[in-house]
Amino acid sequence: MVQKIVQVENLNLTYKSLRAVQNVSFSLKEGELLAIIGQNGSGKTSTVECIEGLRKPDSGSISVFGKDPWLHRSEIYQKMGVQLQETEYPSKIRVEEQCRLFASFYEKPADWNLLLSQLNLDSKRKSPVSKLSGGEKQRLSILLSLIGRPKLLVLDELTTGLDPEVRQNMWSSFKDIKENGISIIMVSHYLDEVEVLADKMLYLEKGKQLFFGSQQEFRAYAESIIPKSDWNADASLEKLYLQIAPKTKGLTMGGIYGE
Repeated sequence: MVQKIVQVENLNLTYKSLRAVQNVSFSLKEGELLAIIGQNGSGKTSTVECIEGLRKPDSGSISVFGKDPWLHRSEIYQKMGVQLQETEYPSKIRVEEQCRLFASFYEKPADWNLLLSQLNLDSKRKSPVSKLSGGEKQRLSILLSLIGRPKLLVLDELTTGLDPEVRQNMWSSFKDIKENGISIIMVSHYLDEVEVLADKMLYLEKGKQLFFGSQQEFRAYAESIIPKSDWNADASLEKLYLQIAPKTKGLTMGGIYGE
């Protein structure tokens, strides 16, 4: 029987008067990758922070490895790797020093020298972290999330700032990670990435859960919303998402020139 790594039921979280997460429910099994999608402000990161034990929900329940992450965060973190959207490091620490520090937190850390090579950071091992490019810092954050040999990876904006070739290599790496039975929660704005990697999708808008299920089920969900005259069964997930997502106001050339 495949084990449920994460179970979330009727999750609610409020910031003052803002209902950031409203009655969200989903689960994640061993070896699955769940992609959480939605526009900025839809509640994606808030949901993930509750799973990580960084925020206490107002109501509902969360189980990670069978335990409440708010009450058992340190225990859960022995099995969880977290890659944050934005991470601050000590200004003068070097890449290899940061890797060695993280490895010291675990009894049986992964070989970070090998990870440096796999993530194309070997030439940066002597560099201060503050001198890395945005994409290099992103790769370092991913590397550090893997050092503890996690059973669950939480990735917030996995490939933001990475070159297309590096993004493709990362996709291949995370396919291998899934095949080894590691579960992954991935927050992403890139629907091409979701289409390649995701087993399940969680679609949030303004804190509300609009969809949870497989990619095939998401296509059926989109078909139920998109007018038949506009439906294309062969459309990419990105095109389907753009057809059903709330439209955002943007600048037009007319707006720029005051027309």
